[in-house]
Amino acid sequence: MVQYNDYIKGIKNALEAEANPEDAIHQKSYMRDKFEFFGIKANSRRKATREFMRKERRPDYNELDNVVKKLWKLPEREYQYFAQELVEKCLQDFDREIIELFEYMVVNKSWWDTVDLIAKKLIGSYFIKFPEEKENYLDKWITSENIWLQRSALLFQLGYKEKTDVDLLFDIIMHLKAIDEFFIQKAIGWSLREYSKVDAKVIREFVKNNDLSSLATREALKSIKNKQ
Repeated sequence: MVQYNDYIKGIKNALEAEANPEDAIHQKSYMRDKFEFFGIKANSRRKATREFMRKERRPDYNELDNVVKKLWKLPEREYQYFAQELVEKCLQDFDREIIELFEYMVVNKSWWDTVDLIAKKLIGSYFIKFPEEKENYLDKWITSENIWLQRSALLFQLGYKEKTDVDLLFDIIMHLKAIDEFFIQKAIGWSLREYSKVDAKVIREFVKNNDLSSLATREALKSIKNKQ
C-alpha cells in the first residue's frame, strides 16, 4: 500500500527540482496572477512525475480523495494539474461517490485551466458510466449560480461527438444563455461548435432560432464558416 503522505512528498520533491522561477513569473501573469507556479512546462512536469503515475506507485483508490484534496490545497498550480491527471488515470475505478470530488475540484481554485479538463475528461467519463446521475447533478449545477459548475454542465459532452445528447445540450444552453458572463457564453459557443462538426445544419438552425449572445453565436459558427 502506498502511503499517501510519502507519495505527496515525492511529488513535491520532483516538482521543486524542476522549478524555473523566470518561467513561473510568466505563467503566473498568463493566469492573471491567480496562482503561484513552479514554472514547469507541461511536458517537463509529466516527465518529472511520470513514476508517480505508474499503477504500482499510485495510492489506493480509497485514498484518492485525500491525495487530490491535499494537492489541491498546495499553492503551486502544477500540483492541481498533476492531481487531475492522476484522477484521469483511475477512470476504470470510478464509483458513484467520486462525483463529489469532482465538484470539490471545480469549485475550489476555479479557473478554466482545470475546470475544462475536469468537465470533459472526468465528469464526461463519469456520466457515461453512471448516466442515471446526470439529472440530479446537472439540475443542481445549472441552478447553483456558480459559473464553473454551470460551465461544467455545458462542457462535459465535449468528447461525446455523435453520442452527444443534443436535446440535453440545447436545454442546458436555454437555461444559461441569459447569464452575462464570459466563461458561460464562451462555453455555450464552444459546445455548439463541437457538435457542429457532427451536424452543422442542426447547430445553424439552433443559432438562427434562438437569441444567443454575439460571443456565443460567433464561437458556435466558427467551424461552419471556416468550411464554407
